[in-house]
Amino acid sequence: MGHHHEIPIRYGEVDIQRVVFNAHYLAFLDDAVDHWLRELHGDYESIGFDFMVKRADLVWHGSAGLGDTLEIESAVSRWGTTSFDVTHQLHVGDRDVMTAVTTYVSVTPGTSTPVAPPDEVRRFLGDATG
Repeated sequence: MGHHHEIPIRYGEVDIQRVVFNAHYLAFLDDAVDHWLRELHGDYESIGFDFMVKRADLVWHGSAGLGDTLEIESAVSRWGTTSFDVTHQLHVGDRDVMTAVTTYVSVTPGTSTPVAPPDEVRRFLGDATG
């Protein structure tokens, strides 16, 4: 189980080398996970769930550039009591761009207080594969 997300690369997201400025990738990852969770519930905060990034490990294999469509394949790779890891594979067509693992902490909406994610969130995101 996982999620597929696409992001068309716009002019304002590239640097003078015409490739995506590295800081944008974290926003792209958050956007992918947010879209995935909104498929479960358009307002997942109303079911007592929100999440915050605790850690991000990024490894670049290439770059995405102006006019490319960046594809992000995301899957939960670890569940903890209040945290979970999502592994992301980013590519443009058959060209690898990045592998990333983000650790998220489930929190009570409007706070930074860790809390176990609701069972329906765990079921929806799927069992860890690694």
